Amino acid sequence: MTVRFYLDDDLVELSEVDPTATLLDHLRYTMRRTGTKEGCAEGDCGACTVLVGEADGEGVAWRSVNACIQFLPMVHGKALLTVESLKQDGTLNPLQACMAANGSSQCGFCTPGFVMSLHGRAIGGSGSDLPVEDVIAGNLCRCTGYGPILEAGKAVGKQPGDYSALAAKLGALGAESASGEWQGRRWFAPRTSSELAALLAEFPDARIVAGATDVGLWVTKGLRTLDTIIFVGDVADLRRIEEDADGLTLGAAVRYAEAHRAFARLHPDLGELVRRLGGLQVRNAGTVGGNIANGSPIGDGPPALIALGAMLTLRSAAGTRTMPLEDYFVDYGKQDRQPGEFVASVHVPRPSSDTVIHMAKLSRRFDSDISAVCGAIALTVRDGTITAARVAFGGMAATPRRAAACEAALTGQPFTEAAIEAAAEALRQDFAPLNDVRGSSAYRLDAAASLLRRLWLREQGVVISVLDLEAAHG
Repeated sequence: MTVRFYLDDDLVELSEVDPTATLLDHLRYTMRRTGTKEGCAEGDCGACTVLVGEADGEGVAWRSVNACIQFLPMVHGKALLTVESLKQDGTLNPLQACMAANGSSQCGFCTPGFVMSLHGRAIGGSGSDLPVEDVIAGNLCRCTGYGPILEAGKAVGKQPGDYSALAAKLGALGAESASGEWQGRRWFAPRTSSELAALLAEFPDARIVAGATDVGLWVTKGLRTLDTIIFVGDVADLRRIEEDADGLTLGAAVRYAEAHRAFARLHPDLGELVRRLGGLQVRNAGTVGGNIANGSPIGDGPPALIALGAMLTLRSAAGTRTMPLEDYFVDYGKQDRQPGEFVASVHVPRPSSDTVIHMAKLSRRFDSDISAVCGAIALTVRDGTITAARVAFGGMAATPRRAAACEAALTGQPFTEAAIEAAAEALRQDFAPLNDVRGSSAYRLDAAASLLRRLWLREQGVVISVLDLEAAHG
């Protein structure tokens, strides 16, 4: 099978594709598009940012991604823009010209990545409704030149382009399933869940890849060889978002950037948590289901979804089964997923009006960083009494986990500061965190307890964050 995609207006066709060849390496070493830089090879610095486009009605939906951890077959059927795409007829586009004029580029290494992130915003791509600061949160500047870059992004504003002709070309390009083989290693890109289930029945040991925001590092940093890969990012029925009065149902391949607004409608804290889940490039690639299926103890999504009582649906060729999300995580690196099964969807109930919620992520760096502790608390309070408690944490144990002793200390108690303090102390019975580079065991226990106290303070009208201050002033 040939991998086909459009680079600018030119169709690129590749045969004999290494399933884990990165888009970055192909751009730099084969296509000589050297404006796209390698800074970290782990999706953290944004120097390799490019725009990937998919047909969306009569237009093209663009999203910024880190080319260093995108595998080449993942762009099959899509369009691609690099920094070289912007200069037309020898003339810089308005964003490039503004950045050149106001001194936005210092050493210049990171500049192409910033340009592509801001260009994605300018043409109405994913995240174009976000402030400029959020759009470039996944781009790092070692020269600390953010001021002029922000000024350029705000000065240029929105410049929507006409991509109707490109959309027409993309229409049929990626509609059909794709597959390939290279030196005995295979890759598949199904388009339906039924096809995915059949492939997993045939290849139960295949590695499922959605956004590659974690698996990409297995290759670029861990130098792992993956023999059989199934790319699920284009499985149409795993991309659905269904929202009603009962709650929110998300297909496993829904990207976090796509789910952001729906999550925020469930609760503002959940929206804020998702906003800080990596930089925009990571949220434009990483999926809700992938974050769950990977089973990382420091994944930011699962603690919040567990606290809200999420239910997980798994599917295989034999059928489906549904379980509480917390039951899916068995032990470190072990999940309750049988051979041939895949995460199909997650349903998140809508919180009732008598539910008090606080969710927060604590990390060494505010933007685009891995959590030291991620906590989510949901208390049902009726007539001044806590009738139910769901408290979940990430970064505190081998899996995302509920705090049973803490919940027991809260349930049936009056909603008072004394009850919160008792629950904070009970947390020490629930967890014995590790010491690592992100925080000591003592720090994690103290931080988790502080999240409970923050919930209490917020309910008393105390401003505990800039977000609370903004909410207080409308």
